[in-house]
Formats: sequence, C-alpha cells, structure tokens
Amino acid sequence: MRIFATIAAAASILLLAVIALPQEKDISDSLYMSRALSAAPRAIAAHAAVVRMDKAGKMRTLRKGTNGFTCSVMPGDNRMCNDENAMQFFMAAANHTTPTDKPGFSYMLAGDHGASNTDPFAPKKTATNHWIVTGPHLMLTGAAAKQLGYTREADPDPNKPYMMWMGTPYEHAMVPVGPPSASKP
Repeated sequence: MRIFATIAAAASILLLAVIALPQEKDISDSLYMSRALSAAPRAIAAHAAVVRMDKAGKMRTLRKGTNGFTCSVMPGDNRMCNDENAMQFFMAAANHTTPTDKPGFSYMLAGDHGASNTDPFAPKKTATNHWIVTGPHLMLTGAAAKQLGYTREADPDPNKPYMMWMGTPYEHAMVPVGPPSASKP
C-alpha cells in the first residue's frame, strides 16, 4: 500500500508540473476533498485516498484509502480518481517514460474542462491541437484499451467513446457516461 501511495503522490506531482496551469490553492482541504471525491462513484469515493499538492509543491495525503483508488483535483478543477495501474500510466506520461501495459481504470465523473486530443503535453488550447471537452467519463489505460476499436479521429464526437493521444505511448480510451454540458465550467 505504501508503494501505491508513493506512486500516486509522484504521479500527481508530476502531472501537475507537466500541465503547468494555476492550481486550486485558495480552497479549504474540506472543499478540495469534496471536489476530488466527486470524480468517482460514491462506493469508490467512500474508500479512496485523497492527495493534494501543498504550497511548497509537495504532495500530501488528506485521507488514506483502502480500495486502491486515489482521487485528486488537477489544475483547472479537473477531478480524477485512478486505480494503481492508471496512476502508473499517468505518472509515465508526466515523466515522458514508457507507460505500463497493465489495464488501468480512471473516473472523471465531474467531466473535464478540456485537453488536447493529440498532444499529451499541451497546456492550453491552440488552433491546431484538437482541444476537446468531455463530460463525465471513464478512462481505460494500458495495451488492452488500444484494442477496443474506438475512433482515433483527431476531433471525435465527445458523446461517444474515442481514443485520446492516439499514436503516442499514452494513448488511452475515453468513455463518456454523460453529456459534455454536465462538466462544470
């Protein structure tokens, strides 16, 4: 369990550093935890760990988990709750290293506020990076996700399953479970 907590903390720190957007610094730990846990179904959130970056840039655990999931709030109020394999996958993306092939699972039931569909490291929308906003969704990582046969279009319909970051080592499946309008502005 300690290895998972270390991996989760490192992944969150590195992913936040890569994205380099302003973070939610001015909210209480209680509100942060509520937001982070909104990424997952109640049954998962009830037993998930919650981590948060402090003012010094170090990850701190707000709550230890018992089910292998770790929830956090990414810059821009993007809420995510990952299992251990998904955390390893996204840590590899943050480190620009080879990701695990193990299947991983991630919840983003609060939706997202957008990301490049083609460039894993794009910090903001540009005219050419195929920015996409997806409502509440699940993400499937690892080699098996690439076998699902979902569209690999640069500008897919965010209401249907699609592959994100296709053609990169960080390709993963996006599976919408609600309309994009459900994302909080």
